[in-house]
Amino acid sequence: MATSKSSSIKKVGLPPGTLIHIGTKKTEQVKVSYIDYSKTEINQSECKSIQDCYPLKATETVSWINIDGLNDIDLIQALGTEFGIDNLALEDVLNTNHRPKLEEHENYIFLTLKMLGIGKSRKSVISEQVSFFLGKNWLISFQEQEGDIFNIVRSKLEDDKSNIRQQKVDFLLYRLIDTIVDNYFYVSEYFIDEIENLEEKVLKESSNESLHEIQSLKKQLIKFKKSVTPLREAIMFLQKDNSTFIGKSTLRYLRDVYDHLIQLNDNIDTQKDMLASIMDLYLTGVSNRMNEIMKVLTIMATIFIPLTFIAGIYGMNFEIMPELKWKYGYLGVWGVMILVLVLMLVYFKRKKWL
Repeated sequence: MATSKSSSIKKVGLPPGTLIHIGTKKTEQVKVSYIDYSKTEINQSECKSIQDCYPLKATETVSWINIDGLNDIDLIQALGTEFGIDNLALEDVLNTNHRPKLEEHENYIFLTLKMLGIGKSRKSVISEQVSFFLGKNWLISFQEQEGDIFNIVRSKLEDDKSNIRQQKVDFLLYRLIDTIVDNYFYVSEYFIDEIENLEEKVLKESSNESLHEIQSLKKQLIKFKKSVTPLREAIMFLQKDNSTFIGKSTLRYLRDVYDHLIQLNDNIDTQKDMLASIMDLYLTGVSNRMNEIMKVLTIMATIFIPLTFIAGIYGMNFEIMPELKWKYGYLGVWGVMILVLVLMLVYFKRKKWL
């Protein structure tokens, strides 16, 4: 967080399109790799230099270039220059706090979105920004670090009989987007499980720890919504726009992604309502516990009022009091006080105040 804030401050006053990495540096070494394929052939390799990827721009095959790491500004600038990518779009790639969005340019489509997952502790949602540039026969993806959820897509690419090998580059983009959105459902299930566990916990005891968990889960849910809602708008824009980069057959699949995003958005709204109900339940539990405490204190005070009255009467320093000279006066007062105590307890019991 401190690194991201510091980078944002450095950017103040600079002209638009200035390339500065904003966010946490998640890797030291930037890795560039590519997969180049057709219906019958596939080649994949890790590039020793960014220049190794330049010939892929002019091929008739489908080329997917992937960059892991955003801290090498010169490399990203060189790649953008070679493929005709505007610096304003590259600026958004380097800003890892950017909201998901889609832009269509003359030579490419630019899409940035969030890839979400569950942390190892199963107590938080982890987020990574992924950006795509879709050209005529090429697709460039930028990730913050090595390691992603696209292995299933890579394995499909190795199968020459798979549907993805028979399609164009726009279908590859769809599969990557669909993989990210499908993973959102695992995140949604995580929230459902956490909310159910939290509800059981609050029903048993309304502790301060439960309040912290409610607030933490609420913040994570808001972050999740900020990833889903803008992406839904971007996919909707992509469907309505007559793009030269997206074929009609792929648009049908994108509609399915859009439906999934609507379902996720509805799930988030439901989960927000459930969290609000749990907060009300927590406040009700705190209020009930306070009422129980006040009830106990009130009963104790009510019991001691007559006993204090009796003790006050016989604690006065009058010389002439009938019971002062009585042999059993002390025991008599104790007997009256105990009798009053018993009668009051019986009365409270019958009234179900105890």
